[in-house]
Amino acid sequence: MNATKWTVAVVLIAVVAVGFADLAVAGKKKVKGNDLYKEFCKPCHAEGSENEEYTPMTLIQDQWERFFDEKYEATHSTVNDPNHGDKPVTEVITAEDLEKLKDWTIDHAADSEHPMTCG
Repeated sequence: MNATKWTVAVVLIAVVAVGFADLAVAGKKKVKGNDLYKEFCKPCHAEGSENEEYTPMTLIQDQWERFFDEKYEATHSTVNDPNHGDKPVTEVITAEDLEKLKDWTIDHAADSEHPMTCG
């Protein structure tokens, strides 16, 4: 095989490999903290809720940090999620998703550069 054909073959293989890698990454949906909040938190913490309304702006960054590090487990281990088979919230929300929720609430807390409610 001459050099030109060899080069074309290598480039073609590289293009196909990159294409498959893009498909694999595209297949994994990136979940955002805002989406997790709407799915797991908002149903119980919407405006007028008996559990009080909580949005990222409800607390400052340090308070959110303390909540997730020290209070989440204790305050939510007996709360069942009717949207996920009535399992305890602490079992339904994965550690990875909880970390995303924590980061998102801290990033959009009342004292953050980008405070946010969650409509």
